[in-house]
Amino acid sequence: MPATLIRGKPIADRIRATVAEEVTELGHVGLVTVLVGDDPASEVYIRLKHKAATEAGFDAQDVRLPGDTSEADLLARVEELNADDAVDGVLVQLPLPKQIDEARILRAIAPLKDVDGLHPFNAGQLFLGRPTLVGATPLGVMAMLHEHQIELDGARAVVLGRSDIVGKPMAQLLMQANATVTICHSHTKDLPRHTLDADVLIAAVGVPALVTADMVKAGSVVIDVGINRTEAGLVGDVDPGAEDVAAYFTPVPGGVGPMTIACLLQNAVRAARFRRGELAFPG
Repeated sequence: MPATLIRGKPIADRIRATVAEEVTELGHVGLVTVLVGDDPASEVYIRLKHKAATEAGFDAQDVRLPGDTSEADLLARVEELNADDAVDGVLVQLPLPKQIDEARILRAIAPLKDVDGLHPFNAGQLFLGRPTLVGATPLGVMAMLHEHQIELDGARAVVLGRSDIVGKPMAQLLMQANATVTICHSHTKDLPRHTLDADVLIAAVGVPALVTADMVKAGSVVIDVGINRTEAGLVGDVDPGAEDVAAYFTPVPGGVGPMTIACLLQNAVRAARFRRGELAFPG
């Protein structure tokens, strides 16, 4: 029997509707996206984020800087946004051009406005089990699992990928839900031995069809975070054939993607509430 598909759009639509209500209640939420250069994939992501923010009633600013922008100039722009009381959230789209130290830029964003959850303070809070602002994609995955009442307590979860954006925070959230978590990566030996043990398998490596159907445990939950552009179109990290083995499966496209944008907007509202003192921001 084919797996139950976990489609992100219906869940994301509900989140976005709630966000729009919260924006109306707050009266103003300012979100600024910053894009340096003209990377085609980044252009698409920024356009979608900006459109969603505008539709939800945000004061959404789309800052575009040339590809030869210096690190000093970008840092100065970030400092301006940090100091602007009309700005609740700041998102600097990655990757950045090679002349800019990404880590330094991420550290420069005020933790209170860090809607990507990548500042060391917010990453540390998550590590300590006190999440404040957490990356939108891992939050979206957790919302999808909750929507389908996937039992995580005591489950064996395997995360493929150890990126700061998805893999690491994903593992932390799963551990905090009392799952037993294994992180696999490019140096993992005998990958199928780990994936076949997974009650919940989350693939976030950016390699088309890395996970084949014979690497998936029967009756498991498979969340495919991968979005890979190929000649055949957009494909995930998991071969679609795994849908016949798993109990739950996210399609690509149409799975995790819509959740990322919805949860980014959710983070911006959360940041606005932190800044207004409606939520207690530690530190």
